[in-house]
Amino acid sequence: RRGRGEPREPPGPDAAFEIVARFLAARPRTRWEVERRLKRTGATEATIGATLDRLTELGYLDDAAFVRWWAEQRDRHAPRGRRLLEAELRGKGVPREVIEGFRESYATPERTPEDASLPASDDERARVALEAHLRGRPLPEDPKALQRVGMFLVRRGFDPETARRTLRRYHEPSDAES
Repeated sequence: RRGRGEPREPPGPDAAFEIVARFLAARPRTRWEVERRLKRTGATEATIGATLDRLTELGYLDDAAFVRWWAEQRDRHAPRGRRLLEAELRGKGVPREVIEGFRESYATPERTPEDASLPASDDERARVALEAHLRGRPLPEDPKALQRVGMFLVRRGFDPETARRTLRRYHEPSDAES
């Protein structure tokens, strides 16, 4: 056993693979996140490269699959606008090309029966985010309060026009109520 403050020996390929396996057990990760994790352990560049290549071969590291998973989790639990979602992905180290490829599919996603409960557009995502924010309370009538609600949607990554459109639609009585 080593004591506190004693330098660690860099992990070999097998140890690095075990470290990453535990890291990936919690949730999918990007290649960049895994690389950072291995660098913190003091692994050599050769070990890091070999581990990343092996994980990619085995299908455990796929940034495009991570992006799809991340967007689905956001849609399911905390809807975000495209701008904020892309900022989160950049923060996770997703390459620009992968984000650009995702951008087209996010605007018009292919729906499966399992996805039927997920919002399909930014307008729907904004509506879901607004409903979660209001928690059953009515939309405020006061212009300042209404502006604050609109800014909430903008902070969630929705563009100002989507926020305005969502507030207008939410404020209008639906056909079912007429």
